[in-house]
Amino acid sequence: MKKVDKIGQTGPFYQLDKRRRKAVKLLFEDELTDEEIAKSVQRRRSTLDNWKNDELFKAAQSQYSRLVIRKSYESNAIRKLNKLLDAKSEMVQLQAANSILKLSGMLAENSTPELDKAKVRKANAEADITEWKRNELTGRNDINDKTTLIDDIGGMRDDGD
Repeated sequence: MKKVDKIGQTGPFYQLDKRRRKAVKLLFEDELTDEEIAKSVQRRRSTLDNWKNDELFKAAQSQYSRLVIRKSYESNAIRKLNKLLDAKSEMVQLQAANSILKLSGMLAENSTPELDKAKVRKANAEADITEWKRNELTGRNDINDKTTLIDDIGGMRDDGD
């Protein structure tokens, strides 16, 4: 089972104790020597060297760098998109708005208003069919009901008639 920290984050970085996480951060920042980092986390330089050769520590370094870089680029990209909403070109404004909506999950990658309406109609039709089948199986449908369900989505068959 993966170790989960207090705010629900998982992965190698969050499996490390506080000292090792601090060492990962300091190594990423690349402003101190290994000797200074070891002193900062209250360990010997040889201990830091051992950590740096540990597979979990290496994986934690990789995860931390991805998290920091992704967070930085995402913030910059969203700020840029927000500025583009005020661009002179309406096409640029529309593309920025679409990108923001897609990032927020409010608009699917291949979504259009017509496609969204069709998906809703399909979901409603499938719900109606499911309800009819449930009622048929439980005997709740009217015996005089003349509804016939035909499952012929696969196309026409040639039966030789």
